[in-house]
Amino acid sequence: LDESVHFLEGRELNPEEEAYYDQPQRSAEVASLYEHCVRSIKHGLRFGEHQLPLMGCGDWNDGMNLVGRDGRGESIWLAWFLYENLRLFADLAQKRGDDAFAEVCTEQAVLLRNNIEANAWDGSWYRRAYFDDGTPLGSSGNDECQIDSISQSWAVISGGGDPIRARQAMAAVDKYLVQRDEQLIKLLSPPFDKSDLEPGYIKGYVPGVRENGGQYTHAAVWTTMAFAMMGDRERAWELFAMLNPVNHGSHPEGIERYKVEPYVMCADIYSAPPHTSRGGWTWYTGAAGWMYRLIVETLLGLHLEGDQLRILPCIPTHWESYKIHYRFHETVYHITVKCVGEHSEGLIRVTVDGVVVNGAGVDGSAQLQSTIPLVDDRREHYVEVDLS
Repeated sequence: LDESVHFLEGRELNPEEEAYYDQPQRSAEVASLYEHCVRSIKHGLRFGEHQLPLMGCGDWNDGMNLVGRDGRGESIWLAWFLYENLRLFADLAQKRGDDAFAEVCTEQAVLLRNNIEANAWDGSWYRRAYFDDGTPLGSSGNDECQIDSISQSWAVISGGGDPIRARQAMAAVDKYLVQRDEQLIKLLSPPFDKSDLEPGYIKGYVPGVRENGGQYTHAAVWTTMAFAMMGDRERAWELFAMLNPVNHGSHPEGIERYKVEPYVMCADIYSAPPHTSRGGWTWYTGAAGWMYRLIVETLLGLHLEGDQLRILPCIPTHWESYKIHYRFHETVYHITVKCVGEHSEGLIRVTVDGVVVNGAGVDGSAQLQSTIPLVDDRREHYVEVDLS
């Protein structure tokens, strides 16, 4: 975070421009990476009529490039994303002794969370955005795109959503966006086609293709993460099986439908006939990266926190144990997680090379910590984590 980094320079957009293509120049101005982050967050603290973040010409979904083109449209997904960034960066700023900015982040996060709950709830799920003129998107009142998955999943992932509402929203995702017969998880429904809504170039895709109502795998992974974070392990593993490309190539009929490589992640899967369940753009590193995080962090529960690992798994009830071989710099930790009880939700103890480091009676605390201390001593270590 103390590394010095140059800025880039380019002209601002003209009023009539949505975007332009150019070669940015390196600015003479230099700042620490930490300062870059601070400026970026401050730049993002710009809000519209509903006190939600401005969407501009697209947020995560750049196909929605006309929602906030005039500078007034607001993004509800971005609100959840900004909320989590504010919450996490407040902790980082405090650890660096920047108490003033930590306080800014904390105060803005509280305000933002309240504004989301006050202005983004649609009755059964969270809306997706507001157009420049205030028209909602991702609402039951829309003819198309009545529900978008990422506003629901990030209500859970961010930790900001009202627990009751978040569960209701994810139930709506399961009802309207998970297509079990076709083994796919749609981004939104119904797709854009003939309504008066003009969200951007997403509407140029055939209905059911790519972001326009197909499975967009980034978002499908987030849906699976959200169910796991809610503790719904059965549904999380069911959706993981849908995401696993191997399962799309396990029989001739599936291969004929999927038509792409069953050993790499694809960006999208079509949801409309005659191309239902056909894979789109493959070798997609973004989807692969999120899939990796889903497996390692969310499902197997491996979280690196500085010089320690925290184990918080969401595993099937029939699993008895699993092993992780984890390399910390030049040191390998062989970790066996044992599921002693039926549900495996509590920790009994953690041992490293036969010595108990966390568990009942170790430090006298009532709350047990499923953490493994890490030391780069270039020796092999054997760890057992026992879950009740």
